[in-house]
Amino acid sequence: MNLSMRWLSDYIDVSDLSIKEFCSGLTISGSKVERWETEGEEISKVVVGKLLSVVPHENSDHLVVCQVDVGKAGNGEPIQIVTGAPNVKAGDIVPVAMDGSTLPNGIKIKKGKLRGVESNGMLCSLGELGLTTHDFPYAIADGIFIMQQEEGCPELELGMDIKEAIGLNDTSVEFEITSNRPDCLAVIGLARETAATFDRPYTVKEPTYKGIDGDINSMLKVNVQNTDLCSRYIAGVVKNVKIGQSPRWMRERLRASGVRPINNFVDITNYVMLEYGHPMHAFDIRYIKGNEINIRNAKAGETITTLDGTERALTENMLVIADAESPVAVAGVMGGEYSGIMDDTVDVVFESACFDGASVRTTAKALGMRTDASARFEKGIDPQNAYPAIMRAFELVEMLGCGEVVNTIIDADHSDKTPKGVEFNPAWINGFLGTDISEDVMKKCLEKLDFKIENGMAYAPSVRIDIECKADIAEEVARIYGYNNIPKTIIRGVAAAELTEKQKFERKIMNAMTSLGAYEITTYSFISPKYFDKIRLPEDSKLRNTVVITNPLGEDTSVMRTTLIPSMCEVLARNYNNRNASACLFELGNEYLPTGAELPDEPVRLSVGMYGGNRDFYDIKGIVDAMLKNVGVEDFEYEACTDSAVFAEADAFHPGRCAVITKDGRAIGIVGELHPETLENYGIGTKAYAAKINVTEILEVAVATKTYKPLPKFPATTRDLAIVCDEALPVAKLEKAIKKAVGSILETVTLFDVYQGKQIAEGKKSVAYAISMRSHEGTLTDEQADAAVKRVLKELSALGAELRA
Repeated sequence: MNLSMRWLSDYIDVSDLSIKEFCSGLTISGSKVERWETEGEEISKVVVGKLLSVVPHENSDHLVVCQVDVGKAGNGEPIQIVTGAPNVKAGDIVPVAMDGSTLPNGIKIKKGKLRGVESNGMLCSLGELGLTTHDFPYAIADGIFIMQQEEGCPELELGMDIKEAIGLNDTSVEFEITSNRPDCLAVIGLARETAATFDRPYTVKEPTYKGIDGDINSMLKVNVQNTDLCSRYIAGVVKNVKIGQSPRWMRERLRASGVRPINNFVDITNYVMLEYGHPMHAFDIRYIKGNEINIRNAKAGETITTLDGTERALTENMLVIADAESPVAVAGVMGGEYSGIMDDTVDVVFESACFDGASVRTTAKALGMRTDASARFEKGIDPQNAYPAIMRAFELVEMLGCGEVVNTIIDADHSDKTPKGVEFNPAWINGFLGTDISEDVMKKCLEKLDFKIENGMAYAPSVRIDIECKADIAEEVARIYGYNNIPKTIIRGVAAAELTEKQKFERKIMNAMTSLGAYEITTYSFISPKYFDKIRLPEDSKLRNTVVITNPLGEDTSVMRTTLIPSMCEVLARNYNNRNASACLFELGNEYLPTGAELPDEPVRLSVGMYGGNRDFYDIKGIVDAMLKNVGVEDFEYEACTDSAVFAEADAFHPGRCAVITKDGRAIGIVGELHPETLENYGIGTKAYAAKINVTEILEVAVATKTYKPLPKFPATTRDLAIVCDEALPVAKLEKAIKKAVGSILETVTLFDVYQGKQIAEGKKSVAYAISMRSHEGTLTDEQADAAVKRVLKELSALGAELRA
């Protein structure tokens, strides 16, 4: 919100305050100031001048030599200026940039010679002063600014500073208004805050107008079909309108507020929106078919061409303003193409309404259009403010002499007028704030903001839609009393916050990884679709189904990642290309998997990557193995992985040096050496290894608490087995069979030898295990141990393994 200080002065006198004092005070009381700016600050030594004569340049066909009277600025003597502008003539009043003057953007003007003729300054156009024809509609864009004396403005005097002459000297203060304070998106709202902050009176006059006799009901019908989304709709009619430019004082205030002047009727609606914080719209009554206004939901298949000339498809959950046949405006967002005010408009309908904020926001977002009106409706508008807003519009119509206001209105009011009171409890407020403020001081603070205190209740003005509970009342007291006046106190109580089980588990993982020598990294969640090609994902891979970002910074950040592997490879490549001899990294981050609903599934994943330092597959497998055991995952297994049917990212890995980690038959991770093509795609010139662990899944199977067994009372019995099996049979399957056969008395099973040679047939291998067995109930007998070994041999036989001779 940009506030014109000249406009603010209509409501409250702050002329004794410096701009710094004003901004500091409002910021401390809760209305944060971003910056302030005084118009024309860069302009110096530019004055009002009068052309005494304009004669052709003796050495040029397009230049003219002007004698200019600049009054006291020229010490009573005319100055000579050469210009190429074709629109100047003797008698014109123009802006004159003197020798040594400064224009916007730091442009300096010095005297010199043009084609041998001395020129002691420059005649200025609108653009050279930082203005446009919207600021001065009577001027031309491509030529010298020929000034006119406008009604109600200071008389133009020769030598007068141009900023004073054309009103280019207002100070504008930019406020950052939070979403809960729509009342401050208005000059009156900020005047109220100013009055409360500096403890001085402010005045808001009730708008009045004379009007002409007439019954609006004979000219127009209004039907609110959806009272949930439109709580109030007021319509008024202005006849015999005269479309033209607004007076300069209005154009100046709009410009200082960041709004471009258009014409008197459009400017009036914008002026009221800025002054009262209530958006308005004006319709040309000719284009309201059937002279009927219906506030309804759009029908399936309906479209509307909005004021910006774009045809937009509407949906049934969008609220529209429609005539007897079709929509003429999108409620709270923008009018239709033929609803605007045109040069030949005769009769106008003024609309002052209150639409549901959530509905306006979803509609504006769906249509891809945000306006000043929609921004205000989204934050919430007071239905009771609709009436004074339309009255002010009618007052301005008569003030500007641009139409005849019919003195009856249609007011379809479905709003709840019940005053919303909040308990006023001074003791509770002091306890909440840690203060000792008297009840009288609290009341004065609230009354400055137009609150009413009655029967132990505080009633806020209707525009304060943010006041809902006792804490809100306490906040109002604190900020007007002055945060700087509240004494320092020691924090009381103890924070009860604690980590969730998920957070504790993730910290366990991070602690385990750092203790294993890995460095944590953090990468962006949005990536390029090309990353999937770099890790060799198949074209039909489910991981290519991504959440696409609507307004990405670029193609490289256009989709949300569905796997962490590409991000890890990018960091490994960056380290390798920066000549780091080795790296061992990990990242705990989210993947974003589309679900068909509005929001994707966001499972947590752990990625690990390493290269260099003579590392191999068993190094990264050892890190993953240690981490899983550290966080309580037990009895997991490794299985060879050869294609993406087993694990989606398998194609990124070397087919013979990759394993899937499973727990109870469920894949929980993948680990292995990266495929040579993957390494080539990333420019990594050495073997590199990666792993991905599904944290969400391992959290479900991890043992939360560790249990400790007492020291054994009875001795262990050991047996060594050497068996012969097929070379391709994984030893993990053998070990699993041994564990199953031995049962509860198994203590450990240790592989201590794998042999292939002359004594072993081709295609076979010899595998030797040390099996330790122990009972907690008594010493194992030889018969019990031998029986266990027999069960083992039977299980191994089913796998094609036999006892070595």
